[in-house]
Amino acid sequence: MATHPDIIDMRERHEMAERSASTPKAQGMETMALLTGLYLAASPWITGFNGLSTLTVNNLIVGVAYALLMSGGFGRAYERVHSMAWAACALSAWTIIAPWVVAGDVSTTKTIVNNVIVGVIGLLVALMAASIGRPTDRGRGASGRMSAPYTGGRS
Repeated sequence: MATHPDIIDMRERHEMAERSASTPKAQGMETMALLTGLYLAASPWITGFNGLSTLTVNNLIVGVAYALLMSGGFGRAYERVHSMAWAACALSAWTIIAPWVVAGDVSTTKTIVNNVIVGVIGLLVALMAASIGRPTDRGRGASGRMSAPYTGGRS
C-alpha cells in the first residue's frame, strides 16, 4: 500500500505544501494578510466612521472573513491555498467598491480612502498568495497524472 501512486502523490503534495508554507515569503504573506484583515475589521473605529452602520458592519464581516481565509487556518492543503487566494481577491475588490455600493450615503472621504487603500493592499497580498499556492505540473505528464506507471504489486 505504501507504494500506491495515489499515496505517493498525496505525500508529495503534502511535502510541497509544507516547504512552500515554511518559507519567509509565505510567512510574511500570512502575517500581512492577517494584519490587513484585522485592520479592515477594526477600521471603522480606527478612522472614525463607525456611525455609518452599513459600511461598519460590511468592513467588520469582510475583514474577519479575509483574516480567516488568508491567515492559513483553513489552507494547509496546497491546492486550497490557491483557490482561497482568489476568493480573497474577490473580497479585496468588494472592499474597494463597498463605499459606493452599500446602502446609505457612506461614500465620505474617510471611507473611500480607507477602503481603497486597504482593498489594494489586500488584493496585492492575495495575488501574492495565489502565486505561492499555484499548483505546478513538475513531474507530471500532460494528463495531469504521474508520468511513471505504477509497477508495484502485493508483496
